[in-house]
Amino acid sequence: MTGPSAHPPTRTVWRWALIGLIVAAVAAAFAYVGGWLAPKRVTPARVIDAMQANAGVYPGFRRNHAKGICVTGRFESSGALADATTADLFATGRSTPVVGRLAIPGGNPYAPDNSIPIRSFALRFDLADGEQWRTGMNAMPVFPVSTPLAFFEQQLATHPDPATGKPDPAKVKTFFAGHPETAAFLAWFKSAKPSASYVTETYRSINAFYLRDAAGQRHAVRWQVVPEQPPAGDGGTAAGDPDLLAADLAKRLGEGPLRWHLQMIFAAPDDPVDDATKAWPSDRRTVDAGTIVIDRMEAQAEGPCRDVNYDPTILPRGMEVSNDPLLAARSAAYAISYLRRTSEEGHLPGTQRAKEPQR
Repeated sequence: MTGPSAHPPTRTVWRWALIGLIVAAVAAAFAYVGGWLAPKRVTPARVIDAMQANAGVYPGFRRNHAKGICVTGRFESSGALADATTADLFATGRSTPVVGRLAIPGGNPYAPDNSIPIRSFALRFDLADGEQWRTGMNAMPVFPVSTPLAFFEQQLATHPDPATGKPDPAKVKTFFAGHPETAAFLAWFKSAKPSASYVTETYRSINAFYLRDAAGQRHAVRWQVVPEQPPAGDGGTAAGDPDLLAADLAKRLGEGPLRWHLQMIFAAPDDPVDDATKAWPSDRRTVDAGTIVIDRMEAQAEGPCRDVNYDPTILPRGMEVSNDPLLAARSAAYAISYLRRTSEEGHLPGTQRAKEPQR
């Protein structure tokens, strides 16, 4: 018998080399996704960093739509959408619990409610089989830009000048001049006025999605929630109150539940499905899928919406994302924001999260 060879067999050497290459490839992939190999590439973290640079950092709060309030209730399906999707929540007579959040855009949780004319409504539908549908909607007709890169460039262009505390008008003008797709949003924004009530607004998905029916056919849709409650009077709250939206909501809920109709808008064959800067014509087929009923509100600090990441790509069977690039970007950025705020909140003195073990 001979002793052990001084050199490993060639086959073994190649096996170890292959394993090394696989490990290196995986590491490189993670590095690329993280932006380590391309420091100038736009990543979700860089987008959130830019938003923080504009608004400031408020530990424990969302990086956008930081000021808001939790609401809860249910969705009562009309059954009118059952032929277009297999999603269980749209079955006839189905009632599905919802956890929502009404908010204003921006990263400052102490901003006055009249500082921006946009309101938002996020909802999580908790289906009986454990699936969820999460959606984040805004009270505006279109999004300013159509790509994550353009959104990042917009954040840079609107960064406050240290000398004035306001964005440089020249940089803002240059950005919008270089992005003609912003025209529809700017036209709306020029005449938009801050509403004194969350509950009289119509909220839109803006991004498009697909419904898939029992035969496997896809239907491109956007949706909107349209209020039953009339806008007249705006709740009787003081116009100068920086928290007038929450005050109005409390007053209206004291008088009874609030209702919105969830309307699905179906695209025509030539409508742009993957561009959130383009509105669809108003004559598109619209189906009243049911009624969102809100009957309770709670402060977000300890309310049920506090720990919810309203990622719009979380959908039940029978609903699917489109190829709109903003959807994947929103999902990734929301995850970064969620991780940052929840890790910060765990160390804030006096919070329930700091006192209790994580679940």
